Amino acid sequence: MSSFFIGMLSLFFLVYSAASYYVGLRILQSFYEGLEAYTVFYWGCYVLMAITPFAARIGRTYFPGVLNDWITVIGNYWLAALYYLVLIWLFIDLARLSGRLFLSAAAVDRVPAAGVGIGVMVMVGCLLVYGVWNARNPRVHHYDVTIKKPVAGLAGLRAVMVSDIHLGVIVDQNRLEALVHRINGLGPDIVFFAGDTIDEDVSRFVEQKMPEALSKLNPKYGVYAVMGNHEYLGGNGQLAVEYLQQAGVHVLRDRYVKINEQFYVVGRDDLMAGRMSGKGRVSLPEIMQGVDQSAPVILLDHQPQNLAEGQQNGVDLQLSGHTHHGQFFPNSLVTERIYEVDWGYLRKGTYQAIVSCGYGTWGPPIRIGNYPEIVEILITFEGQQYK
Repeated sequence: MSSFFIGMLSLFFLVYSAASYYVGLRILQSFYEGLEAYTVFYWGCYVLMAITPFAARIGRTYFPGVLNDWITVIGNYWLAALYYLVLIWLFIDLARLSGRLFLSAAAVDRVPAAGVGIGVMVMVGCLLVYGVWNARNPRVHHYDVTIKKPVAGLAGLRAVMVSDIHLGVIVDQNRLEALVHRINGLGPDIVFFAGDTIDEDVSRFVEQKMPEALSKLNPKYGVYAVMGNHEYLGGNGQLAVEYLQQAGVHVLRDRYVKINEQFYVVGRDDLMAGRMSGKGRVSLPEIMQGVDQSAPVILLDHQPQNLAEGQQNGVDLQLSGHTHHGQFFPNSLVTERIYEVDWGYLRKGTYQAIVSCGYGTWGPPIRIGNYPEIVEILITFEGQQYK
């Protein structure tokens, strides 16, 4: 394991431990009159809840099955609850601190602690219920794109792009079948998967016969995909490729294909592949050697980083995902500053990019402040009309 990953894991554990203790302490203080006699029992139960996300990952190896599935689900919900409990308690503490500066301590402390605790719990519960409902109700987001290159015999393309499905325990076979049904209902000429199709555990993808569901996609020009970071984080990147290809998905890893001798689809391997191998990333000019720039070039790249590289190398349309648009607010305030475009459409000259916030979820199965999406793109080539 590289020093980068060791450092990131150490930082995560430090922050997670501090956040867990802070929330645990605030809950105990809120309901201290009822919990005073059971403090040791309370902390024991709380610690068990706090370690469920880590127990679930260990369980994949040592006790896979229904029990570990339940631990995984509980751990994912706990992460979401912890996130909002930290934010809300911090807001309350800051508000009370501000109140002490302008009011007497007695006036600020007049609100019963139990009442505050109940209010926080209800608020977080409502956020989780809404977030779960929202995450399970995807929408179709439509874009009209013009590529300023004429293509003989082809007026345009109706493409569908889906990113970050995260197939596994949370996004299961039933939801995949619903996705396939909706995609086929759009009547696409071509389908793109922009990474993180599988959520680390390839065995779950196979056990639930997900390749069979994917094989029911029937676009004219086929289904093309790139790898995301999560296919590699599971440690079975090559196995993920093999099963996706068995499902009829063409996985492009630092290579391109010319479709029907009319347009190119270029697929970049994810940044995570280079980090895990220690070899770095293959440059886009190397991948695109031999591409005829007079034909349209569509690039699939999971993470929307360094978009200037695509612009400088003749890419007409880049399709990415990865960001989830933060998945739950206010994370979007962070992703909007990390990426040039963390969700939506960007145009720079002849270069265009579309970044999807994804179809599924990673970790907590909730979405707040955004919605899961299937991206439909009507691509028109110069001098043509396509409907």
